[in-house]
Amino acid sequence: MRFLPGLICLLPLLSPLAHAELIDDINDRGELRIALEANTPPFNFKDDGKLTGFEVELGQLLAQELDVRADFVVADASELLPGVESGKYDVAINHIALTSDLKDRFDFSEPYSYAKADLIAQKEPQPRSILLVQTLAQEKPKAPAPVSLAIPFQKGNPAFHASLENALGRIKADGRLEALSQKWFGADTSVAPKP
Repeated sequence: MRFLPGLICLLPLLSPLAHAELIDDINDRGELRIALEANTPPFNFKDDGKLTGFEVELGQLLAQELDVRADFVVADASELLPGVESGKYDVAINHIALTSDLKDRFDFSEPYSYAKADLIAQKEPQPRSILLVQTLAQEKPKAPAPVSLAIPFQKGNPAFHASLENALGRIKADGRLEALSQKWFGADTSVAPKP
């Protein structure tokens, strides 16, 4: 019994190690919580009140591959990444560009799409540093480099990362991702364009 107080003092130090893996939480809930804005067609938007678009269909495919249901949560741009970081959402599928700054905060899937920076148009002008909308500082750029769109999730979830990569890999391998990008963009955006 003399070791009990010492053991109790160690419990707070061990709690990060006892943190449940994201994939376990998702499986327990039976759903993948996917945050998106629902206002940027053809990526994600509402049509007669129903969510649709490239990323909505991709989220449904990923949830099916993970053997859970997709739970889409519409959020403001300013809430997407903080919500993923805090665990409010499991992932954000909202044409988020894979940047070195974001890699410091999140783990990411492999890119699911490659897009030109000017592909997404914003109705009202507002700065959105976390998303793909970018301004080009050069006077006459020849051709903006395509940006990689990927799915962010909380760092420190290797089992979820592996499950997500496997699911995305199956969707790519059997042609469903290419078919999805052809449907919504009229081109295969699932592969990086050759320079």
